[in-house]
Amino acid sequence: MENKDRQEAIREKGFDMNGSGPTINYGKIKVGIKTLEDAIINLGFYKEIGGQRCIDKRMVMRAIIDKDYRAIRYISDFFYRTNGIYQRIVNYYATMYRWDWYITPTIYDEKILDSEKECLKITNEFFKALDYLDNTHIKKLCGDIALKVIKYGVCYGYIIEGNNSILFQELPTEYCRCRYYINNLPAIEFNMAYFDEHFRDINYRMKVLKMFPKDFQKGYLLYKERKLQPDFQGDQGVWYLLDPGYAVKFSLNGAGDLPLFMNVIPYLLDLDAAQDLDRRKQMQDLLKILVQKLPIDKNGDLIFDVDEARDIHNNAVAMLQHSVGVDIITTFADIDSIDLSDARNVDNDDLERVERTVYNAAGVPKNLFNSDGNIALNSSILQDEGVMRDLKLQFEILFDTIIQRMIKNKKKYNFRYYILDTTQYNYKELSKLYLDEMRTGYGKMFAQIALGHSQNSIMSTAYFENSVLGLNEVMVPPMMSSTIGSEDIQNLGKKNKSNNTNQQTNTGGENTGGRPKKEETAVTDKTIANRESMK
Repeated sequence: MENKDRQEAIREKGFDMNGSGPTINYGKIKVGIKTLEDAIINLGFYKEIGGQRCIDKRMVMRAIIDKDYRAIRYISDFFYRTNGIYQRIVNYYATMYRWDWYITPTIYDEKILDSEKECLKITNEFFKALDYLDNTHIKKLCGDIALKVIKYGVCYGYIIEGNNSILFQELPTEYCRCRYYINNLPAIEFNMAYFDEHFRDINYRMKVLKMFPKDFQKGYLLYKERKLQPDFQGDQGVWYLLDPGYAVKFSLNGAGDLPLFMNVIPYLLDLDAAQDLDRRKQMQDLLKILVQKLPIDKNGDLIFDVDEARDIHNNAVAMLQHSVGVDIITTFADIDSIDLSDARNVDNDDLERVERTVYNAAGVPKNLFNSDGNIALNSSILQDEGVMRDLKLQFEILFDTIIQRMIKNKKKYNFRYYILDTTQYNYKELSKLYLDEMRTGYGKMFAQIALGHSQNSIMSTAYFENSVLGLNEVMVPPMMSSTIGSEDIQNLGKKNKSNNTNQQTNTGGENTGGRPKKEETAVTDKTIANRESMK
């Protein structure tokens, strides 16, 4: 027991168990019955929680230089789940387009229009194609793929054409590669060792393999028979070329299969460290130190002995042990006051400057998410739409290819698939432009498609309302060039001419012209004041 008390006493004096030397921990200094945290700073939230895979700028830059795609996608996914700025930027690009689509029939042989049977056949195939694409939920599918492309840099998949809809089977990125193109379509090679590495039980592996398309089953059989030959030195005989018509790859040109905002992450780490440092500075400004100086006599000798001074200090500490940000120093010496707060007069916020650097690195204006002024952002949004336009064109090629395979008689007619340029920021404006075009007799459905309605629902609703409910006889639309014929226009012109003649007769032949007079309730206070002053 005495030996244990002796060891504790040695530790309190700051020596190790062998007494070989001081082992004082300046990070935690024991004062009385309290322990004060020293100002040893380990900046950065991500550095503290990273564990063995500590995320810092060195790790990020090394992964980019070495093209370590596994580490790159891990870092991007980690920041997407933990950092609000990174998540907001990624979601902004991924959800920018609304993916409003339509298909247009093209008639090559006009003679089939004279046959009622052929016209009915084309109409049936047209609605069948619309139902097929509606069941696929293309807008949701495109949105999910866009998010993966922005977050991971690339998305691989395999198209399965079911009886009622299209199924998109996502493929593990680490087991796919694309080295060349066939007929402008990416040639996707799949690593068949994926099934052996992820499904150890052979019975379960066979069940999973049967769930994949037959193309994968064929490739796995060649892999097990060692018939997949390596293509170059250092390559392994595990890569099987999938059918280019069904294996797809989505990525943004120029990104090199890297996450689009990978270069922003080092600046996010700087912002994290700056925010941590700012919090510590604020805590430091709130810190208070109470100094109780014990008296000495005129000869400079101590009035209290060391044991009494310790008891006085411990009593004061016990009284204030529940106080926040208050520490006590008991001393016989003279103490000078040291102000730890920052006395500089800084006009600019340091944190705001660091945060602005993050958005500058992303190429996205900060005001897009945190608006603090009437700054025009149209040019920036247009540039962002241009970045995502390449992905929109890839979706058009994919679904247009699928539609082409559905047409049986391409010599007489065909269907083409298109996606409107509608985004979350311009769809209202584009809808109005399409409405203006409709007044000239062009594209009667584009305005509704731009508002989010499907082509199938527009035609089905119009047929039900007009042919079944007869609302076209009850709810008459306003007369415009797209809803009335030439005879109606001539009759309307005669009627307007007659009305103008009667109006001139009633007003003494004078045509006042100008803007129509407002109602008194719509007149502003300034207009009323101007009338009073004229009187």
